[in-house]
Amino acid sequence: MTKNILFGIAVAIMTTSCVSSKIYEDLKAQHDALKAENEALMAQLDGQGGNGESYTIENLRKELEKLRAEKTQAEMELAAAKNNYDRMKESYDALEANSSSALTENLERNRKLLEELEAKEKALMEEEQRLAAIQKQLKDRSDRVNELESIIASKDAKMSALKNAISDALTNFEGNGLTVEQRDGKVYVSMENKLLFDSGSWAVNTRGQEAVVALGRVLAQNKEIAVLIEGHTDNVPYGGSGNIKNNWDLSTKRATAIVTILTKNSGIPKDNLTAAGRGEYAPVASNGTSEGRSKNRRIEVILTPKLDEITRLLNDL
Repeated sequence: MTKNILFGIAVAIMTTSCVSSKIYEDLKAQHDALKAENEALMAQLDGQGGNGESYTIENLRKELEKLRAEKTQAEMELAAAKNNYDRMKESYDALEANSSSALTENLERNRKLLEELEAKEKALMEEEQRLAAIQKQLKDRSDRVNELESIIASKDAKMSALKNAISDALTNFEGNGLTVEQRDGKVYVSMENKLLFDSGSWAVNTRGQEAVVALGRVLAQNKEIAVLIEGHTDNVPYGGSGNIKNNWDLSTKRATAIVTILTKNSGIPKDNLTAAGRGEYAPVASNGTSEGRSKNRRIEVILTPKLDEITRLLNDL
């Protein structure tokens, strides 16, 4: 029975992959017990002598041999179990060391991956913020463009109304060397010299004064309009007498004469008015014919809406 117990313990140790130090201690205790039992039997044998009351010497010897064989087998099994335990412990220590190293590597790799992920998330957030700022800028610019287009459309409408008002005011003079046009957001009032001046003179005649006064009444009702008065001549050199040097000088004096009439209308802001002499250098027709030269001798009143608000919006774009 003792042999069976030891054999079962040894088999359990050999068939499992986990041998503990407690099992090893149990086997050692069993070995010590067998040894003690053997010694007790030997002592009993010596005490019985040759009377043969319980055992014969032969039987005792056989039992002793059997116990010695079992002891030897137990010692072998114990040694094998200890050897297996040592191998298992060595394997476990190596596995634990490898697992610790692999865990450390995994932790480091995971840390780096987390840092990369955080960096990418930060970059993505910054990019989203940048895109949001660009979208806001685009929206603001779109709003300003819409506002600008609205202002331009409004000013075009005002200039169209101004052109119609001037045409109505100067109806009696149209066809007599006077035209009113709207182009490029401006209104152009062109008056040939035959309506305003005698040849070689810069004094506005009666008929011309009536036309300029009628124009002034409309301008007084449109105070947000810049008024540029340009004097033009043909290319025939000035040959008159008086304090005139040349055609440029003559064109400047004629433009100034128109400004003088307009300033008499107190409703026209004087800082709206500008006089300029262009001489013969901005013709509208050929100077090769008398008809062309007549068209070139003119006063042009160029009416421009003040563009402060438009300029501000353009600067903001």
